[in-house]
Amino acid sequence: MALSDTVGGRGYQRLPSRMLWSLMRVRFTLAYAMALTAVAATLLALGSRVQNSVVSHVSTNLHNLANGHLDTLVASAFVTEGHDIYVVLPGLVCLLAVGELIWRGRRVMLAFALGHLGATGVVAVGLTVAIAAGWLPISVAHASDVGISYGAAGVLGALTAVIPRYWRPAWISWWLAVALVAACWPGFTPVGHMIALMLGMGLSTRLETAVTWTRTRMVLLFAGALFGYVLITGSSSMLASAIAGPAGAAVALIAHWAARRWWAARSTTKPISA
Repeated sequence: MALSDTVGGRGYQRLPSRMLWSLMRVRFTLAYAMALTAVAATLLALGSRVQNSVVSHVSTNLHNLANGHLDTLVASAFVTEGHDIYVVLPGLVCLLAVGELIWRGRRVMLAFALGHLGATGVVAVGLTVAIAAGWLPISVAHASDVGISYGAAGVLGALTAVIPRYWRPAWISWWLAVALVAACWPGFTPVGHMIALMLGMGLSTRLETAVTWTRTRMVLLFAGALFGYVLITGSSSMLASAIAGPAGAAVALIAHWAARRWWAARSTTKPISA
């Protein structure tokens, strides 16, 4: 038997186990993606009337929450309106996968849950106050509010923990500026994205981890960040998407410059030990 046959045969035999090991490392991401796909496919097969009814039933709007339908806090994360899930799923998978490769599934689930539940709760309180004060019509209490966006924004914010310290001020400033620009347009969803992003950034202070940036992780981070930008700005308007990028870049450059000046000043004033 030739050596190449032996080595090649062993490598070929190990390929399925390597693939299985790689998939097991992102099992939360895959399980969630499969659940979203299954729910979306089922609703699509049942027709628009059933889909609209399900969306209305699982929405985390004020009407459902006020009537004690707290199960919507979980169910809403598995239902999306229309056929959007097939468009956003690749980006969502990249975003969740990079976090899971770095932290494992438990921390990614924590960041997602914090963004989803935390932003939903804060938005609900804000809408309640706005309706009671007469700033918004009562019809807002019945608005549909489902999907993965708050949870995804929470994970995006939590990834602040793995950004190198040198670039972290620019990263934080970029995303906050982008989210703020998007939130200036009418609607409560962009505000929810900003809240979820900030909650994730707050959580990142407890998730700081030393990271080895492989090519796979860098590609996933880039794709996940691009998805996050579209997610945050896409719920506003085309104008918001056009303005948010340059505005975020300008703020990020200023923050990076200020951080460098602060670090340089700190290093020069640091006392020299005897």
